[in-house]
Parts: sequence; C-alpha cells; structure tokens
Amino acid sequence: MKIILILISILFNAASAGSIKDETEALIREKLGDSVEFIKYQIPQKLKKEIEIETRQKFYGEFIYIYKITEKDKLKNIVIVDNVYGKSMPITFMVIFELDGKINYSGIIKYREQYGSGVKSDEWNEQFKNKDSKSGYEVGRDISAISGATISANSISRGIKKLAVLMEKIKADL
Repeated sequence: MKIILILISILFNAASAGSIKDETEALIREKLGDSVEFIKYQIPQKLKKEIEIETRQKFYGEFIYIYKITEKDKLKNIVIVDNVYGKSMPITFMVIFELDGKINYSGIIKYREQYGSGVKSDEWNEQFKNKDSKSGYEVGRDISAISGATISANSISRGIKKLAVLMEKIKADL
C-alpha cells in the first residue's frame, strides 16, 4: 500500500511540478525580489546519511531545490525547497536563509493532506525565524504543537531543522 501511495505521489508531483515551481518562484519574488538563480542540488550520499541520522528524518529524494537570491550581483539569501512526508502525502515547503545560516522565513508551498493545515499559517511558521542548525526544533518544547496536526507539525519541524543543518554544511560551496 505504501508503495502505491509513493507512486501516486511521484505521479502527482510530476503532473503538478510546473505549478509548484511557479508558486515557489512567485513567493520568493514576493519576499525577496527578482534576482533568482535556480539550482537542482544533488545531495552527496555521505552528507545525506549524516544529516538524516542527526535530524532523525530522511530526505524525500536524492536532490533538493536551491534558489540563490542576489542583489546588485551580491549573494543575499539562499532559499531551499524540499518535501517531507505527511500522514499520507508529501508536504512541499521552503526555507529562506540568511548567509549566516539563520532562518529568515519558512512556509508551506503545497499542503496535500486533509487535516493538519495549521502548519501553513504564518503565525506557526514565524517560530522558526532566526533559528539555525544548532537551535531546538522539538514540537511541544521549542515549537508549538497544533491540535490535529501532530504528524505534519513534527514532520515540518524536523524538515526545517534538516535544511538548517544542510545549509550549515553547504553554504560555503554556494
């Protein structure tokens, strides 16, 4: 059954990939401006395993999407877009990082579950602002829990931490 759900998810993502990319880029331009460079980043296998162990969450795939934001030809922000597993469907989210690795903004791009959509709220996502790879991300202690969104809140929180750890390890290469 899980294999069928994953296949459906892959097909769904392939069918809607253009609109998700468009939504992501529109949100980035709204928050940061127009100078955007897109990178499909292949996560090195050794680094991937290391981060998955540290954050107790697997990456959704072998790559993530990175947007480099520049202003007057100078790198300003890094945006990372990834998916995490919800209860039955993937949740697509993005995190905008300052160059020092601190989170500037986090938000949900595509929420596909029937319940738990409270993780989409700006108020809930505001809790991640100024966190970095060393910050706490535990729901119920560092991050507010959301009634009816236990799986989504935990998954998104771990996903954001996972990207913060990744950002810390790859920012010099970007």
